[in-house]
Amino acid sequence: MKHPIQILLVGTITLLTGCSTANHVNQIIQPQSKVFKGDDGRYVNQYSGEKTYPLTCTENCYQPRPELQCETDQPAERCKYIGPKPTLALNSGFKVKWLGHASFQVTTDNSQQFLFDPVTAQFDWPVDLAFRLDSGFYRNLPAKLTEQELTHANAIMYSHVHYDHFNKQDIADIGVNTPFYVPLGLGDHFPNDGYQINEMAWYSKQQVGDTTIHSVPAHHFSNRIWVPFLYEDWAKASWNGWVLESKGKKLFFAGDTGYSAHFADIKQQLGDIDICLLPIASYHHPEDANWYRYVHMTPEDALTAAQDLGCKVMIPWGYGNASWKMGDISSHSALVRLLNMKEQMGSTMPILVLNEGDAISL
Repeated sequence: MKHPIQILLVGTITLLTGCSTANHVNQIIQPQSKVFKGDDGRYVNQYSGEKTYPLTCTENCYQPRPELQCETDQPAERCKYIGPKPTLALNSGFKVKWLGHASFQVTTDNSQQFLFDPVTAQFDWPVDLAFRLDSGFYRNLPAKLTEQELTHANAIMYSHVHYDHFNKQDIADIGVNTPFYVPLGLGDHFPNDGYQINEMAWYSKQQVGDTTIHSVPAHHFSNRIWVPFLYEDWAKASWNGWVLESKGKKLFFAGDTGYSAHFADIKQQLGDIDICLLPIASYHHPEDANWYRYVHMTPEDALTAAQDLGCKVMIPWGYGNASWKMGDISSHSALVRLLNMKEQMGSTMPILVLNEGDAISL
């Protein structure tokens, strides 16, 4: 996220590096891959420039919902979803567990395990200290994975380098025996400790056992370090979504993204998606609402994206009791808006709402 506190003493990142072991970085750019850079050599979105949106909620966006049991209804704070779940017969073989915010564990029917954006603590130091001093953006911790689950995953995928999606303590806990799949340029942010890092261009793919990992576009941005007048890393690394394909079934994790034509492109390249894990939050800001929505989706944007992708079920994320309220009215305001907009739009898209820690086989 673009937060002023990133200006803070990241100069202290010139800490003691101690002994280090070079990482093994494999850059995957295949004939079908696409890489978009500006004249300055930095990564850009495929569909840059001004955007228009198919639909924007203007009234009754945040009417309280009976499906949510909340400490306070307006705004919807500290809630639990108690509503019905759609009846689905996907037979996809995927089991999905939502840990919180953008972190998911996905297991296939042959027991392969994949983690998306595993961030189990607060922000990395020193940004966590800055937020503590600024009295903001601490969260309740998400559902935990066991050490066995964390260290024995078949692959870890990160969508981009922002602090709420990429945490170095989790990388250290996972260890060097698990391969990491990341956007182009993101390998530079790993500590040097002998990690196996695969940097994947958009529309490249890799086989991991019986599962194919597809790297796909997102509409976002990247930055992590800003030391005024000395160093900044704006768009020096790319940003990805990911598709897991196993036995002909496909699961899509969008990463942070705004709405754009890239969703229709993904469907054109890969076909209909069985399970779509889509963000619905971080679009609200009193001064910079246009920017926040440009790089994040409103709930109605996410519903439109699900249609573009041919999703058979949509699982929303980004809100919740274990999320940072960055660009949100309250912990569950985005979910309230999603449920209201699904009705207003007359959408028939099945939505599966999880609470943090919930797991479901689809």
